[in-house]
Order: sequence, then structure tokens, then C-alpha cells
Amino acid sequence: MKIDKRRVLVVSFLFLIGLFFLALVVGNYKISILNSLKILFLGSTSNIMENKIIWNLRLPRIIMALIVGMLLGSSGAVTQTLFKNPMADPYIIGISASGTFGAVIAYFLNLPEEYYGILGSIFSFITSFIIFKLSNNKKGTLNLSTLLVVGISISALLRAFISLSMYLIGEDSFRIVLWTMGYLGGGTWKEIIILLIPLLFSLVYFYKNRYKLDAILLSEEEAYTLGIDVKFFKYSVLVVSTFMIGFSVAFSGMIGFVGLIIPHIVRSIFGVSNIKLIPLSMFYGGIFLLLCDTLSRGIVSTMEIPIGVITAIFGAPFFLYLAFKKRRDC
Repeated sequence: MKIDKRRVLVVSFLFLIGLFFLALVVGNYKISILNSLKILFLGSTSNIMENKIIWNLRLPRIIMALIVGMLLGSSGAVTQTLFKNPMADPYIIGISASGTFGAVIAYFLNLPEEYYGILGSIFSFITSFIIFKLSNNKKGTLNLSTLLVVGISISALLRAFISLSMYLIGEDSFRIVLWTMGYLGGGTWKEIIILLIPLLFSLVYFYKNRYKLDAILLSEEEAYTLGIDVKFFKYSVLVVSTFMIGFSVAFSGMIGFVGLIIPHIVRSIFGVSNIKLIPLSMFYGGIFLLLCDTLSRGIVSTMEIPIGVITAIFGAPFFLYLAFKKRRDC
């Protein structure tokens, strides 16, 4: 059956608008939709507490969810293009864990918030570089089994260091615990401004190089004939992709499977071309993470479920589906 892509986009946009307003009212403190709209469009109401909750807690959290989802969704699409495999999710192959490890190092060094993303990006790039080098055979072809083994091994090692850090810090390790499970509740306007830097930079970069990414997706030989320095371009894409992952993980923790689920769904509906895949993965990544965050706050009224748990509930079965599908196709 042929899918009406325009209708899908219109419905998705309307769903995003509805989800945005739903996220404003979901939480332990009940605020009516009418008061939420007054605060949002008129600036404030007579209830000072409601004003603070909307402007200082819920609205920054919603925007954080959208930005982080956009970063994770598009970085997943780029990672899958780079490794030429739909199972190459930044979370599964260990890149996200390295970003969290970088943030933990910044925490130990007592550095300002903006350095969390910088160190997270540096460690994410180092991990990506190691995975990239070890997963290619002598002919330069990616070996999926090696990719998963290396990624999972590095991820396990880094998680061990993170657990050791939590043990050494003791009772004050709650922030690191939140990183390991994913958390958007601490989002601030300052962090949003910082996260806009990698988001806008990556948008410009990938739009500028959209045809090169498509050429590499077809074949490296064709990319060479078009005058593309494939090796240099791959490393530059790797740097930008890990830059995005590092900053998103540093401020939101390890939120898994967004980069796995979203590009695959977008690819199945809108096609494999990166001209559409990357921006639409951004769009739907933001919707998906906002949906998961809203569910994490609304499923249980007395407590908040870590968002990483919600994404894993969606993502783990999806990963198994992809694994068995690939096995059947072989």
C-alpha cells in the first residue's frame, strides 16, 4: 500500500502540537490546560507557583526533550550511514556511554556545566574512532559482528568506570545515577542555549554535505569518482556526529534506542536518501523523545519513571526485530 507522505507529515505535526500542550499539564502538580495556555501566551497568571512550574520546569524540559531527541535521532541516522548498517545505534555500540564518562570526568574535576558537553564530545569521538578502526577489515569493509563486540565491550568497560565513580562519590552520586538512566527534569534555559550550538551546527553541516552522504551510502567507489575524499569525509562526519552525541548525553544522560528506532522508521516511510532522512530523523526524534518523557511523568502519578526505561521498552524489542530480520535476509 502506497503511503501518503504529505499526510503523514501533517498528522505528525498536529500530533507534535497536541503532545506539546499535553506535556505542559502532565506532572505531579496539576495545572489546568486553560491556565497553562494563559501562562504560555499571556506571560503569567495570578498563581505564582504555576508560573514558576511552567516557565522554569516544564517548558525548558519540553524544549530539552525536543532538542536532545533531534540530536539523537539525526546522529543515529548519520552513524548508520557511516557504518552502512541500520543496527549501528550510538547507544548500542558504546558511544553514548563514552559521552556519559566524559561528563563524569567533568563532574570529578568540578568544571562548569558547559565543559560536560565538551568532555563528553571528546570521549565520544575517541570511542567512535576506536570502534571505526577496529570494525573495518584489511579491505576497509565494515564487519558487523566486530562492530557489536567492540562497541558492547567498550560500553561495558566505561559503565564499570561509571559504577566505580558512583561508589567512590557515595551518597552524592545521585546525579550520575540519573545520567545512567536518562533524565530531562534538570533542564535549564542555559543548557538549552548550549545544546542549540551542536544542533544548529549539525543542521548546517549535514545540509551542506547531504549529497556526499548519499554518494557514500551508494558505494565508496562512486564517491571516489565524484572527487570525494572518502576517508577524510568519514572522519569529519564522525567528529560532527560524536559532537552531537557528546553534548546530548552530557546534559540528559544515556537515553538509548532513539538513534536506532527513528532513522529506521523514517527510512521505511520516506526512503533512504540522507536529503530527507537526516532532517526527518531530527523531527521525529524530537517527537519520540517528548512522547517518552511525557509518558515517564504521566504513567505513575506518584513518581517519575526514568526516560531511559521508557525508550528501552520501545527499543529493545525493536532491536531484536532488526536482528532477526537481518538473520532471515542472510
